[in-house]
Amino acid sequence: MHVKKGDTVIVLSGKHKGKSGKVLLALPRDQKVVVEGVNLVTKNVKPSPANPQGGQEQRELALHASKVALVDPETGKATRVRKQIVDGKKVRVAVASGKTID
Repeated sequence: MHVKKGDTVIVLSGKHKGKSGKVLLALPRDQKVVVEGVNLVTKNVKPSPANPQGGQEQRELALHASKVALVDPETGKATRVRKQIVDGKKVRVAVASGKTID
């Protein structure tokens, strides 16, 4: 997948288009990612010993990975990712600026 946990991404399509956030969870098998503050839903929570009051809470749901793009570290805009071998190690490189991401 082109994004990993901890990356900053921007949403390209859907009702959350233009929002950006940090990847909290990457699910490569399902080709999905969970982005902080994006695709929020309200979940009813039963009372438990940890939360005796119960109630409602906001949670992020997963988005398809094709709907997000990595934010270029140099320009702050969306960019595609290319994989290159640098010093015998495979790294991700931003296509727009040519900067190494990891």
